[in-house]
Amino acid sequence: MDSITQAVLGATLQGALLGRWQGRRALLYGAMLATLPDLDVVIDYGDAVANMTEHRGFSHSLLLLSVLAVPITAAVRRWRPNPAYSSTRLFLAIWLVLITHPLLDAFTGYGTQLFWPLTPPPIAWSSIFIIDPLYTLPLLVAVAAGLWRGLRGRWQWLAYGALGLSSLYLASTLAGKQMAERHVEAELARQGIQAEQLFSTPTPFNSLLWRVIVIDGDDYHEALVGWLDRAPPRLERIPRGGELAALLRHSPQHQRLDWFTHGVLRYDRVDEQLIVTDLRLGMTGFHPFRFVFAERRDGRWQPLAEVDRLPFSRGHPEHLLVLWRRIWNEGQPLSLLAWADELSRPTGVRP
Repeated sequence: MDSITQAVLGATLQGALLGRWQGRRALLYGAMLATLPDLDVVIDYGDAVANMTEHRGFSHSLLLLSVLAVPITAAVRRWRPNPAYSSTRLFLAIWLVLITHPLLDAFTGYGTQLFWPLTPPPIAWSSIFIIDPLYTLPLLVAVAAGLWRGLRGRWQWLAYGALGLSSLYLASTLAGKQMAERHVEAELARQGIQAEQLFSTPTPFNSLLWRVIVIDGDDYHEALVGWLDRAPPRLERIPRGGELAALLRHSPQHQRLDWFTHGVLRYDRVDEQLIVTDLRLGMTGFHPFRFVFAERRDGRWQPLAEVDRLPFSRGHPEHLLVLWRRIWNEGQPLSLLAWADELSRPTGVRP
């Protein structure tokens, strides 16, 4: 999730558990501690693929963070002793603030290595967009009220209520994910399509409209499914360029990216470059993680020793407006195929 959400979640947790004694400082301590796992972004792992796939790695390990909570508790007890609350309560607060960070991240589509140093594919429950105001708002209200009125009296009940509301909303996004996948699976069965891989994720900033991606050999299907839809989902068949993946069979970076994304990748030849796109993140046609893996020189494809990431595009604002209208009206005209075609164009070129 975004840094603001992680900070207000940590602040609310620490305020609820220790605010009676630490006062408003508990909000600051919790916010700072909750952002600690994301400090791994300052590490350069060597190239663009490594930087992407190592993020949310060791620093998001439930085991490592649980161990880290012990010396942090001991240090606080030594330098900021307070006999009014127990070491167990202090440890519980610090531990919860730390581990809720990667657990919340795992609900997004990015991929979080909760079990590092073990190496199963990263966890990506992908039930919530990386920025979702409905999840963040109750926590933000609780933190603002605590800064304004202090953490005594009824504030604790407000904090627990905010945590409860956010958690209930998070649970509702899992229901939305199941709804979207069931509708698409039914349509796949009706059309006789055998899915190699299925990935679903909410569209930007909401949990009412879902993108569902179905990997089908050298192509993929993409559909939008909303809570308010009545008709079966429309599957758009889009070229994936899967045959180009064979050119990268000896690339360790491609093997790493394929592992990290569970194979939800697209391959495009753009000019004389082979570009690999992580289809899971962003929205149709506008994905933040696109990499140049090879270049064509003297008639032959040459894999690059150091993979570069293309400049990040947030997409066109008008597409967000179309998606917003699509939530309420399934008849809203839009073409996922046309949007996805943007990926086959040179960087910065629009039709």
